[in-house]
Amino acid sequence: MNGFILVLPIILIRYCLLGILSKEAAKRAAFFPPTEGKEKIAFWIYQITTLSLMIILIFLKIKLNHVLNFIGLGTCIIGIILYMIAMIHFAKPDQNGLNAGGLYKISRNPMYLAFFLYFLGGSMLTSSWLLLFILMIFQISVHYLILSEERWCIKEFGEEYKNYMNTVKRYL
Repeated sequence: MNGFILVLPIILIRYCLLGILSKEAAKRAAFFPPTEGKEKIAFWIYQITTLSLMIILIFLKIKLNHVLNFIGLGTCIIGIILYMIAMIHFAKPDQNGLNAGGLYKISRNPMYLAFFLYFLGGSMLTSSWLLLFILMIFQISVHYLILSEERWCIKEFGEEYKNYMNTVKRYL
């Protein structure tokens, strides 16, 4: 089975589901706050690695002949379910626009975590070290983007976001 099938859920959830749930949320999801220093480089690495993850999957074959492949399948399923739930919660911010409910009570970045889990599972499902390597680079770049998002959120939401940061971890 071709790995292209693994690209479809991400695209459908990110663009179709979110667009159906809230046009405003779709716009917010596409927004990247201003970056500074290393964050500017991280932004471009993020863009390139995201595209690379999608393209590489198209050329890989899904394998189900080893226990690691089955673990990868389970990880993909968990990742896509969490991604869908995170998108649903993202589409429903509180009155002032802050997302602090649902999965956002557990992690300030559930979409990034779910995306990581999904592609980690994809790398196991396809037995691809290349996909795993690109995912690691992707995740490092995401960390720097999260820092820029946090700085922007502090400016946008003030003390409310600072309190949120003190009660909810960045990742888990």
